[in-house]
Amino acid sequence: MRPAGVLLLAGVPVLIAATLYGLGPADAEAHGPVLDEITAGPATADGTPSPSASPSPSASASPSPSGSPTLAAATSRPAGLSAPAEKEIAQEIVASAENSTLNWRSAYAYIEDIGDGQGYTAGLIGFCTGTHDLLELVEGYTAQHPDNGLARYLPALRRVDGSDSHEGLDPGFTTAWRAEAKVPAFRAAQDAERDRLYFDPAVHTAEQDGLGTLGQFIYYDAMVYHGQGTVPNSFGAIRATALRHARTPARGGSERAWLNAFLDARRQAMLSMHPGVDTSRVTAQRGFLDEGNLGLRTPLTWRMYGETYRIP
Repeated sequence: MRPAGVLLLAGVPVLIAATLYGLGPADAEAHGPVLDEITAGPATADGTPSPSASPSPSASASPSPSGSPTLAAATSRPAGLSAPAEKEIAQEIVASAENSTLNWRSAYAYIEDIGDGQGYTAGLIGFCTGTHDLLELVEGYTAQHPDNGLARYLPALRRVDGSDSHEGLDPGFTTAWRAEAKVPAFRAAQDAERDRLYFDPAVHTAEQDGLGTLGQFIYYDAMVYHGQGTVPNSFGAIRATALRHARTPARGGSERAWLNAFLDARRQAMLSMHPGVDTSRVTAQRGFLDEGNLGLRTPLTWRMYGETYRIP
């Protein structure tokens, strides 16, 4: 779910060139253009990455397993948010904020206008008809599957892009979305788009900033909610604000101090966009940080909008 005013731009290069829609009926996700400033490479003296680094192998797209993995301690599992068990945890925590559930796979068919000025919000990560990402999703999916049930709405989706209008979408678009969400290829397309535009850039950027699993998750959730780019209250703007108060671990700063500065800046951005908004997302993440759980190790317990969630 991106905030109003964060419009994803067509054709902006993204971090990882992934083959988006040829996946099987597994699970993965994505959103948005990548900031040159934050994806360029190793950090320079001011804490921003330089242009020379290549993406980390762990940042490449990797669909989640079809069933929920056992999250019990496994000392041999790879470090970082891209490890399958950690990626599953990330999707569950985001789903608690986006859909009030840990069952993130239940959201493929979700679609409604939640009155935030972004038109219809739909699918795993809140693709919106008003913020370009839903249009990108349907265009990419249609390129691979021309006869899909959403293809006939492409002209209308292009017209309403950047607005909250339903013109040309009502009354049939929501029904068509729910029907298409039963198709494994469309679920895989949602997974891949989530990874391309959100998960992979967040993990890569966090790795370049010297962050561990919790920091990678904090970046991921921020990208999901705020979108990328340089506009006010975007992920890039939040990171730039944090850089005025702390240094990234890659430049010798304390990981805890950096993440506290980033979360302070994110909370400020959320309140700037929507005064009085519930900032449970930030509170939950700061709780993990205050516990010293930089590895986002289970068990995890947090509260989101007054409800308690637990991953054993």
